[in-house]
Amino acid sequence: MTQDRPVFGIVLMLGFCLLAPLGDAMAKLLGETTPIGMLVWVRFAVQAIVLIPLVALSDRSFRMRGRILRLTFIRTILHIVGIAAMFSALKFLPLADAVAIAFVMPFIMLILGKYVLDEVVGIRRLIACTVGFVGTLMVIQPSFAQVGAAALLPLVVALVFALFMLVTRKIAKETDPVALQAVSGIMATVLLLPVLVLGTVGGVWELSLIPPMGEGHYLLIAIGLLGTVAHLFMTWSLRYAPSATLAPMQYLEIPVATLFGWLIFHDLPDGIAALGIAITIAAGLYVILRERASARSAPTETPA
Repeated sequence: MTQDRPVFGIVLMLGFCLLAPLGDAMAKLLGETTPIGMLVWVRFAVQAIVLIPLVALSDRSFRMRGRILRLTFIRTILHIVGIAAMFSALKFLPLADAVAIAFVMPFIMLILGKYVLDEVVGIRRLIACTVGFVGTLMVIQPSFAQVGAAALLPLVVALVFALFMLVTRKIAKETDPVALQAVSGIMATVLLLPVLVLGTVGGVWELSLIPPMGEGHYLLIAIGLLGTVAHLFMTWSLRYAPSATLAPMQYLEIPVATLFGWLIFHDLPDGIAALGIAITIAAGLYVILRERASARSAPTETPA
């Protein structure tokens, strides 16, 4: 599909930026009474249930072999760990803080690209990464003073999802994104079920198959639906608009998360955290703009 409908692509990305923080807010609501393992398992089970018919009806293929299958398995494990770490972080941190800290991920990807994939990264982007890390530490500091090491969980999310994106890059051109998400949902559901059964039998509460009470069932299903639809929106947006156009828009997740945090939990970042969020966003947008400028000037100029 050609990238000839940028406005539609932007609308889809806006949908992602709205739905993803809303799903996180629901996970935070349920996290106090529902085991993290249960939340994550239902998240992937709903993904599989929604996407399997979509793949079948659209004549896509579930078939994966060799290298693609192995990388998809690794990607699925990373996805499980990343979502579990985010849901765990939301038990301790305000929604906006957790989302903002996790946005250190673009800087981690840039560093991994330079030192793992031998990509050319100029000094100005490395400085922007350093500034972004400083902004992130400003968000972490007040939360760390209150909840301790749990404030570092979003950094785990950022690192895991940076690796997740690197693996996704390796297979993106060789797999259909919807089929990839469907297979990942199936894998995660199958992998997590025996772990949760053992956790239930062994009395490990966070790894137990304990459903929420009352209307929590609807929230649990909504978490899976919102996560699935949000990532489909993000995937499809890239078919209609270039990534250079869409990447800056992802930072809208932070103010949207701040809004939901205020409306639902009456939480707002304090002064230091708010300044750190602003610095992180500014540094991230600078990195994106430098990436865009470097892409336009290649191969005649060295990226800066």
